[in-house]
Amino acid sequence: MLRDKVIEIFVKVDDFCKEIQPLLEENRIEDRKLGKRNRKTGLCDSEIISLMVLFHSGQFTNLKSFYVHYALPHLKDLFPGLTSYNRFVELQPRCAVTFMLFVKMCCLGKSEGVNFIDSTHIKVCHNRRIHQHKVFKGTAERGQCSIGWFYGFKLHLIINDKGEILSFYLTKGNVDDRNLKHMMDMTKDIFGKLYGDKGYISKAMADILWGNGVQMVTKPRKNMKGINLSQTDKIMLRKRAIIECVNDELKNICKLQHTRHRSVSNFLLNILGALAAYAFFPKKTSLNIQFEQQENQLFLAA
Repeated sequence: MLRDKVIEIFVKVDDFCKEIQPLLEENRIEDRKLGKRNRKTGLCDSEIISLMVLFHSGQFTNLKSFYVHYALPHLKDLFPGLTSYNRFVELQPRCAVTFMLFVKMCCLGKSEGVNFIDSTHIKVCHNRRIHQHKVFKGTAERGQCSIGWFYGFKLHLIINDKGEILSFYLTKGNVDDRNLKHMMDMTKDIFGKLYGDKGYISKAMADILWGNGVQMVTKPRKNMKGINLSQTDKIMLRKRAIIECVNDELKNICKLQHTRHRSVSNFLLNILGALAAYAFFPKKTSLNIQFEQQENQLFLAA
């Protein structure tokens, strides 16, 4: 069954690479540094991406165990150009641009008018080791979340009622969830209602999003007077746990977060791998509701 998963992932990735590779070759900037070797490899970009997505699918705990104890012994017939583990790690940054385009163009869903937004923290080291941490020095920042302080980044997500990721944005750990720059970038292809927690309460941001066709809906604070939510909005706010489930699956199944990164590129590829692996899940967390559209309005159907 796992081999069928490998074939499914590779076919989709390879079809995309065949379409996008000519465009990348036309716009490539040549690196003219003298003395730099450009070694050929038996693995193409689609094979490297497929192996990375397969690793993040949830059956393995770390990349080295997956590659050494499963890929090399059992997938040699599907990937005849498999190299050593160290060489495979060196090859990963080569396909970073292709991998990013694949996630943005093939792994995201479409908005259907009901959307949920949230952010999750990504630690890069334990709090006790912040002062001696070097890999993300000057890049990561301290931030605060519901479970306390952390050192790392935030991953902002927007999903639909089917559990499909619509948009994502990576920021430093100290960036406010209501930052207008990343909110505008994330909601470019979003329409309808956007449900969030109290951390997204901002009248200025809500007014700007309203002008772009997005209605920000949050549970009001106790000191906010004159705000009456419809019964549908109250029900949907109670269903906001769907995005918490998506964050949980990304971290606990797709291995979105770990503290063993040795480079920034490795960290970014790990995030792309987790998001791509989630897109291949056969069954996602979703809401079992139906909406009826009448006179350009949405009604919750029983």
